[in-house]
Amino acid sequence: MTTVSLIGAPTDVGASVLGASMGPDALRIAGIARALRGLGLDVEDAGNLHGPGNPQAAPQDGFRHLQEAVHWNRAVFEAAAAALAQGRLPLLMGGDHCLAIGSISAAAAHCRAQARRLKVLWFDAHADANTPETSPSGNIHGMPVACLLGHGPRALSQLAGGTALRSGEITLVGVRSVDAVEKRFVAEHGIEVFDMRTIDELGMRAVMQAALAGVDRDTHLHVSFDMDAMDPSVAPGVGTDVRGGLTYRETQLCMEMLADCGQLASADLVELNPALDVRNQTAELAVDLLESLFGKSTLMRPR
Repeated sequence: MTTVSLIGAPTDVGASVLGASMGPDALRIAGIARALRGLGLDVEDAGNLHGPGNPQAAPQDGFRHLQEAVHWNRAVFEAAAAALAQGRLPLLMGGDHCLAIGSISAAAAHCRAQARRLKVLWFDAHADANTPETSPSGNIHGMPVACLLGHGPRALSQLAGGTALRSGEITLVGVRSVDAVEKRFVAEHGIEVFDMRTIDELGMRAVMQAALAGVDRDTHLHVSFDMDAMDPSVAPGVGTDVRGGLTYRETQLCMEMLADCGQLASADLVELNPALDVRNQTAELAVDLLESLFGKSTLMRPR
């Protein structure tokens, strides 16, 4: 696709720390539309979606802000589904990572209608595989992987008209902070994970080759990128930072290899928190990475 729809979702109802709601506008200030147009893309900024504010309420029945999260994810689902139906590539600008339930559910429904294979690469410091029964906080941004695999409230886990993903359709990259119950969930479901130790041992090139194995012309590739996948020394503007993350060069290589595969069809950029950033540098970094994801190469050789 050469036409990109920027979809802003300014909410942090799923997060533990306030501030991710300002992420979409921080990306605009950092020049995301101008940067992508500079690559020859047709970029439509669809503006920001609208939804309830963050009530900052205590958990109820294992969730914080369930109804608010459902509202936002339905809005994301509808906007992403509409973009895909029009042949556009939806780029979700978050907002917290619970919003990926909506965007990936839209990709799943689209793939079923088009008889295409879906592959999700989930870049994150966390596994995001808690359930209401196992979450210590009730924060829904810690649950989207489980919800997408059918473990969660029906209002979120069935947005695609059924379970959005099978375990073989999602790969986690950059993980380094995982609850014990999440480790069991990931193991029991056979989810492919390339944690930071694997990246250290094998190198990013080998990890990305393995993660992209089987991606072909019939594959719809969805990239869901949480900015806390990166080390906080280079990406300080996140709400749940964890030391020992991806370096700038490792992440650039990921983006370039994803661009090289040619199958990117939808994407999320989430958990950017300008309230914790330094002079918008994390938003500027995000735009830099997105340029590489959409084809800008740092290589001095022909593609």
